[in-house]
Amino acid sequence: MPTATQSFIENHRSDDIASLALLLRKHPEVDADFALRQIEGRQRLLHKVPAWADTPDLHYPPRLSLEQCSGQAAAEYKAALAKRLLPDGGTMADLTGGLGVDFSFIAKNFGKAVYVERQAVLCDLARHNLPLLGLPDAEIVQTDAESFLCEMLPADLIFLDPARRDGAGRKTILIEDCEPDVLTLKSLLLQKARVVMLKLSPMLDLQRAIHALGCVAEAHILSVKGECKDLILVLTSEHAMPTRITCSEETHRLTFTLQEEQAATPEYTEEIGAYLYEPCASIMKAGAFKLCATRYGLKKLHPNSHLYTSDELATDFPGRIFRVQRTTSFAKQELRAFCSGTTQANLTVRNFPSTVAELRRKLKLREGGNSYWFATTLADGSKRIIAGEAVRH
Repeated sequence: MPTATQSFIENHRSDDIASLALLLRKHPEVDADFALRQIEGRQRLLHKVPAWADTPDLHYPPRLSLEQCSGQAAAEYKAALAKRLLPDGGTMADLTGGLGVDFSFIAKNFGKAVYVERQAVLCDLARHNLPLLGLPDAEIVQTDAESFLCEMLPADLIFLDPARRDGAGRKTILIEDCEPDVLTLKSLLLQKARVVMLKLSPMLDLQRAIHALGCVAEAHILSVKGECKDLILVLTSEHAMPTRITCSEETHRLTFTLQEEQAATPEYTEEIGAYLYEPCASIMKAGAFKLCATRYGLKKLHPNSHLYTSDELATDFPGRIFRVQRTTSFAKQELRAFCSGTTQANLTVRNFPSTVAELRRKLKLREGGNSYWFATTLADGSKRIIAGEAVRH
């Protein structure tokens, strides 16, 4: 027989949390704090980690851990990366287990997997959740990453997601400001594992991180629905130089080296073709601006505009694609004719002297609709607005 608390959770799993808090005053037999945490946790992970939300009887932590955990797409990417790097599996250790989302996906590729976490409440959750997620043999160790690292036996993979908040709860970005400090532990990490996989802040300066660590074989920048979610660095003691960088969003990827980007020589143009291209967030983060043109046979509008054009559709381009409908200069009469009859559009500025808000006020343009406008600078220095309809958004 389910308890009153379990029955309440099941009967109200999709209800509004604020309303439930009031309703629970009439149900003293229910553990209110636990019930609300489980209902809210499932609701929050329903879209973020559907494989977890669809698993009955999982227990969820307080809200902060839910906000910090990986989404399913990012966790699946890391699992596929680990499988490619170590196809025979072997042993792995996650030294910063957290809620365990990344661990639950990566560990399934390994014969032995150790979850390490210093917070007792998260270890207790892992003991309950991991068997339900298909990992009954996962070893759970409550300790800090440094202590476990010093004592652990050699493994094939170490996964590490350093905490990005300081003692006051503020977000940190630099590697040396995260906990544990990977720069300090680098030598020991590489002594203990064939491959070290680091999950770092997507706000991190990629080139600075590669230079600081000095042993980065691969860097992966993952964006989901137009937002950078993860920066993953793969460290090995026998890494090949130069570092291979992969920018990934959904099914499209671009792999390159910084040297290839530096050597690329795109063609610049002041003529707008039939199609306009905007790179995905991971490419913008990586700075592969010239390669976007040369790899996909496109012309770049300006060295600093990071928009591209072509007359033939490049369907494999990693980013948004628009069919150009019309363009305008900022000559008063031409601009007035261009805007006539249009009161709503999605506006983006790229290498342009006004902000989106300023330009919206000037054009009397509301956000939204099916039209996409780009205000930018062309190769000859002229300012243009390009209107298009989405081919792939």
